[in-house]
Amino acid sequence: MPAARESLLDAAFTALARRPWYAVRMVDVAASAGVSRQTLYNEFGSKEGLARALVRREADGYLAGVERALAGSSDPRERLTATAEWMMSAAHDNALVRAMLTGCWSERLPAPAVAPSSTAPAQRRADGPLPTPGDFVGLVRDRAVAVLHGTGPLPAPDAAELARSCELAVRLALSCVAAPPAEGGVADLLRTALPRRLTA
Repeated sequence: MPAARESLLDAAFTALARRPWYAVRMVDVAASAGVSRQTLYNEFGSKEGLARALVRREADGYLAGVERALAGSSDPRERLTATAEWMMSAAHDNALVRAMLTGCWSERLPAPAVAPSSTAPAQRRADGPLPTPGDFVGLVRDRAVAVLHGTGPLPAPDAAELARSCELAVRLALSCVAAPPAEGGVADLLRTALPRRLTA
């Protein structure tokens, strides 16, 4: 039933773009996905289960985008800049991602921290709690360090500088999500903030 699950999540995301989560009706999500309401309940257990799965999918998609950005250019500064730009773009285009990164959940969005329902089958529950904004900073920073670190160990000062630079890029991007910069965007800010050379 993976195709039905994705169709239901797509339908829920589309519905959320049109109206606040409290006004999204399960019957409408099911109809939009072309399945019965019972299939929707079998898959997610409840509206809260659907919300958790939707938020988790968007978090996973955001982190997959980070991976793609980090896999780009061979220049570490360009990789960090691409990652920061992806973070801003994803947050701009997706209210759920913006809320996950900033911790600012409006009443229009599903509640992020609802305990799994015991009535939903175990295989249908969302996988654990959603990372906090601080967790997302750590996840992206640590992944950037791992990718930019290369295959061999760095001397301690270089490793520490790389970790600081990655953290700076992530936090600068998050500040730009909250207060978008003028022309030039996050790329111009990172050009001046990051060291001229990062060890790859």
